[in-house]
Amino acid sequence: MLMSIDSLQSFGPVHPVPIVHFSLEFASAVRHLFKRLKPDAVAVELPGSLQNVVEKGVARLPEVSVVLYQNQRDETIYLPIEPTDPVIEAVRSGIEADVPVHFIDLDLDDYPSYRDYVPDTYAASRLGINAYCDIYAKEALPGLKKGPADMRREAGMAYHLQKLAADYEKILFVCGLAHLEGVKKAFFRPQAEPLEKRKRTGISLFNLHPDGLPEVMTEYPFLAASYEYRRHKLPPKPAISEYTVRKKMGVLTLITGGKETYSEEEALDASVRWTVHHMKPGPVDRQLVSYCLFQQAARHYRQDTGEEIYRWQKRAFFRFSRNYALLENRLLPDFYQLLVSARGCVDDNFCYAFWRLGSFYPWQQPESSIPTIRISGEMLWLGTRKIQIRRRLPRVKRRPVYIPKKRRMKERRPGEWLEGFADPFICSYPPEDLLIEDYGSFLKTKGALMLAADDAVSVPFETTILDGIDVRETARHIHEGKIYVREFTRVKGGVGSIVVIFDHDRRQDKYPYLMTWLGEHDQESDMAFYATDPADHIVGPGISRCTYGGFLMTYPPLRLADVWGDPEYDWARNKAERLLLAGLEYSLEKHVVYVAKKPPRSFIKQVAGRWGKQIVYIPIGQLSPLKLKEIRTLHVLAGKDKRDIAEDYVW
Repeated sequence: MLMSIDSLQSFGPVHPVPIVHFSLEFASAVRHLFKRLKPDAVAVELPGSLQNVVEKGVARLPEVSVVLYQNQRDETIYLPIEPTDPVIEAVRSGIEADVPVHFIDLDLDDYPSYRDYVPDTYAASRLGINAYCDIYAKEALPGLKKGPADMRREAGMAYHLQKLAADYEKILFVCGLAHLEGVKKAFFRPQAEPLEKRKRTGISLFNLHPDGLPEVMTEYPFLAASYEYRRHKLPPKPAISEYTVRKKMGVLTLITGGKETYSEEEALDASVRWTVHHMKPGPVDRQLVSYCLFQQAARHYRQDTGEEIYRWQKRAFFRFSRNYALLENRLLPDFYQLLVSARGCVDDNFCYAFWRLGSFYPWQQPESSIPTIRISGEMLWLGTRKIQIRRRLPRVKRRPVYIPKKRRMKERRPGEWLEGFADPFICSYPPEDLLIEDYGSFLKTKGALMLAADDAVSVPFETTILDGIDVRETARHIHEGKIYVREFTRVKGGVGSIVVIFDHDRRQDKYPYLMTWLGEHDQESDMAFYATDPADHIVGPGISRCTYGGFLMTYPPLRLADVWGDPEYDWARNKAERLLLAGLEYSLEKHVVYVAKKPPRSFIKQVAGRWGKQIVYIPIGQLSPLKLKEIRTLHVLAGKDKRDIAEDYVW
């Protein structure tokens, strides 16, 4: 995406840059042209009455600011100062190069509010700025209706350019696409000095609160941060494998009083810096940024949940987001469409990881040298639509948005969460107990149905359809002209223990946490499981998150001994076999349900037969992956008192 100086249709000493406001592609073009042209002066489409305040906001960049003032009708005017606006980029480049910057637009209180509908600006990065502007001039400009206020503004900008032309030889003029032709025509006619507001009172400059950035920034924060990093000398390339969004509890953490090597913000910043190092030289390509954002969000998702993003999910994400963008006449999806794709093609946790990284902007702080203000999309003139990620909050139409999320608690001081681990006793989180007990009941029912189906017999229909029509047998005996029905036999012996294996952990190091705990009442099963280390993922005071590698459930409770320390199971080859052997021994019923990717080896089946038990194997691929994800996460609480506060930290 380059703009050649020779191809610009300059008039007099004025070198115009037609732009689409608040567009990354046009901001890159303005910066590139400024470097090549090296102008004597810069003229921008902003009123002179705002120049002092706007320049103060530009001096604060990369911190985002907002200019607020009221017109004569007591309407609040909102002007964001962000790095991806081409007008702000022109002002910033001029100030950095010590080139005079002139604000030449008129300050009009009665200017109507309307939208200019332009093609997706990503087309400019593929076709070039000039080709993009030519298409706009041929297709959109002839049908554009301008009012008296537009004529006044164009004549006023032409007047100021005429005055600047007498003093400078090369003037870089940054102007909106809709006004450039009008200004150019007016420039060659004598213009009278326009009547305009020279001074305006009540103009305020505020620091925008970080929580409001994803909702009101015109380019989503991750994209703006990538542009800002590429605008200067590249930052050091991070060793990305060292950064994690998990909060761990190790020896070093305890010694430093809860201060970790890397905070969550530093881990997010490392992802942004990794992204800018994986781009091609030249302007920022938003398509490549969205791809890198997906990769890093998938990495954070894996750290948060232990789940992988599979290739088919990745393909579905980009195919769905592309088609969604085409439905709204866009070449590439915006931030909202990316988030909807993340939620639909993976799950809500991945959508949150995508939102958390996509809305991160490294330089913004809640406190600054100027007052801080919170602004939401509903406070502006933008339309809204909603997306549900656990809770509903507004979405800004046609702009990146603050996406709803469950507010996650953070430490108020270093080491606060570690204080909650003083209680030596541990317990589970009751809502998760109910969830896994219900799923255990489901697996028992499914196992019993599989046993009954295996022993089913088909008989010709006589007086009742029994357990349903057997379509296969009916088709097979169609020449007889009879209908066959199925009859399930009653299974002798119920289903006792349940063993679910998510990962066999061949290397024996992925799931080091081995636990056997007993049911607290007669509605709960005893459990033995292996999971990830609780110290690897601290989510609250005395609250850890783990991921099951596999678990055993057996009923009734209060019977299960320490499975992991029992020498009778030492001959088992791995943790999964140890759980299955314990399930066979402790089951009071004949049948034991075993859920895994592969059935147990034949020797284990022989052992089960000697003990008078039978293994009912259910391939894990036959079960709902969403439900399996839901039950695979567990939280370990350091003391029953944590159950009262766990709801605020568990997600």
